[in-house]
Amino acid sequence: MKSTDAKYPIADKQPTTLEKHGDVRIDNYFWMRLTDAQKEAKVKDDQTAKVVDYLKAENTYYEKVTKYTKSFQEDLFQEMKGRIKEDDASVPYKDNGYFYITRYETGKQYPIYSRKKASLEASEEILFNVNESAEGYDYFQLGGLNISSDNKLAVFATDTVSRRQYFLRIKNLETGEIYKDIIDNTTGGSVWANDNKTFFYTKKNPETLRSEKIFRHVLGTPMSEDVEVYHEKDDTFGTYVTKSKSEEFIIIGSYSTLSSESQFLDANNPTGKFTILQAREKDLEYNVAHYKEHFYLLTNKDDAINFKLMKTPVSATSKENWIDVIPHREDTLLEDFSIFKDYLVLEERTNGLNKIRIKRWDQKEDYYLPFDEETYAAGVFGNPEFDTEIIRYSYNSFTTPSSVIDFNMKDQSNQVKKEQEVLGGKFNKENYKSKRVWATATDGKKVAISLVYHKDTMLNKNTPLLQYAYGSYGVTISDSFSTTRLSLLDRGFVFAIAHIRGSEYLGREWYDDGKMLQKKNTFTDFIDCSKYLIDNNYTSAKHLYAMGGSAGGLLMGAIVNMNPELYNGIIAAVPFVDVISTMLDDSIPLTTGEYDEWGNPNDKEYYDYIKSYSPYDQVTEREYPNILVTTGLHDSQVQYWEPAKWVAKLRELKTDTNLLFLDTNMEAGHGGASGRFEALKETAKEYSFFLALENKLDVVKN
Repeated sequence: MKSTDAKYPIADKQPTTLEKHGDVRIDNYFWMRLTDAQKEAKVKDDQTAKVVDYLKAENTYYEKVTKYTKSFQEDLFQEMKGRIKEDDASVPYKDNGYFYITRYETGKQYPIYSRKKASLEASEEILFNVNESAEGYDYFQLGGLNISSDNKLAVFATDTVSRRQYFLRIKNLETGEIYKDIIDNTTGGSVWANDNKTFFYTKKNPETLRSEKIFRHVLGTPMSEDVEVYHEKDDTFGTYVTKSKSEEFIIIGSYSTLSSESQFLDANNPTGKFTILQAREKDLEYNVAHYKEHFYLLTNKDDAINFKLMKTPVSATSKENWIDVIPHREDTLLEDFSIFKDYLVLEERTNGLNKIRIKRWDQKEDYYLPFDEETYAAGVFGNPEFDTEIIRYSYNSFTTPSSVIDFNMKDQSNQVKKEQEVLGGKFNKENYKSKRVWATATDGKKVAISLVYHKDTMLNKNTPLLQYAYGSYGVTISDSFSTTRLSLLDRGFVFAIAHIRGSEYLGREWYDDGKMLQKKNTFTDFIDCSKYLIDNNYTSAKHLYAMGGSAGGLLMGAIVNMNPELYNGIIAAVPFVDVISTMLDDSIPLTTGEYDEWGNPNDKEYYDYIKSYSPYDQVTEREYPNILVTTGLHDSQVQYWEPAKWVAKLRELKTDTNLLFLDTNMEAGHGGASGRFEALKETAKEYSFFLALENKLDVVKN
């Protein structure tokens, strides 16, 4: 970055002594933590004012130092925006006699939800114009749209803070009236019973934000009279309510990382009593669907680490009655399944690649959809209808824009309903190359790296390369297409996804080997991928960059403590970096439900292990790469004070003159800005950080 007279802020040190298991930690920046009430109070107390002033001072410093990149950021934003079809619409899907469409209008930030009765030629009925609803809000999210089976009423959810605490309201779709009743502090989801007057919803604990209670509401009665039908009292579990695709059952699910439990109720009898399908057991997981006389279960029962499909009679659901439908396979992860009248559709993953399998109930056919590319992403979605021969799936890859495809399971024909348009007249998929390589980890395991780059990019030690990963909760990052990423590729960057442990890229064991007391495998895998890319002349440490967000931000914090010399710059977005303190505080949202992911540090073995990699606790006097840290003041997933404290401690101890920025969105939370164009501006900020370090602030187009 260019020289500047801007001075970074120095945070006050106010030592707080923290002790556990006889171990004493001194946290000089514990004072940065504010309560929700303090953040939202109009009159600020001294501590609130001090924290807000510090965050704003960091923002000001960041703005001053990067001021010379502003015109480039605007050019980059316009370039990325110019690839997007602004007046776009989703492929209509049919549900209960209506075709549903989500569309955007030119220049508008938010979607319009609409439907057409019986035919696509019918007149459009606008359900919600979110652009109008969002007026006057810095952040606005509408979701949870749930329509009654008589098509007359809709429950919908809104969030105006970005803390994922949704308000539920009801709209009469015949009159357009939005009822005055408001249910606060929900997950945003709801489920209608079959009487068209009763719905169920999930409330959150107002302090920890754990989803813990299911309520029943009846139209025409005050919300204050809603009946609590279930309370999940185990604070390591969350709960939710859903409806079977058959429309016959309301299902309450309870879940933790390693255990699940379901209860079911006849959807025609909403005031009835829920029945336990199978009581929770440690290490027993199952997801449920209904078909005819059976429940179908995606489960790890009988040590099926990669999961299998079982079924059990509705009349006898305990696990001794479960029988195999699709047996467990050592080399294939069963990720999901969909039930249709004549077909069972399976989503599987083998050797890192996902597959879609079609199987007739009468056993006459069993086949896979053909996919040819070396890396790609495909998934079944948007199939609410039960009695149909058509499944809808999406397909894309690093070099192939997304397509929505309707596949006829009977005659095996397909129809591409929509191909993602890349506007601007510059994109040609033949200009880009993708490949997959395998790095050897410290313990000998092979770790896949997916790469994409422009065909004219020479791969050598001077090539800038951005390495990305997540690596937690079993989340597998797909090798999918991105129009915004083209702005990096067209400027000579290589983009790489490291499929490290902690994901399920190579099956459930790949996840299990990257959590709890094996969590460090996630970090060393990423580092070993970086070393592989350097050793094999894809890049060098002077031109290698890394990026991750949330738990991927923890990954960023860990790697710069372990091997900072490998990277010229990193972006840690909403990073989970104060792991030990957060996991010891069960008043913080999500903490208790995370014990099976990270371990419970109230147990000394886990305390010692977590502390040994917790990025905030492991900051030392040493050189660090250039770092941009982003956060949101209202983040409920990773509280803003974690990255703020981390940056303050890095400023105190780092011995280099490299850049260190903290950029706090004072209006948003974990997901960042809500409008589609505002999100592009955030991406432009991030890309400009990497491109400035490479001295590539020119508007090069393909």
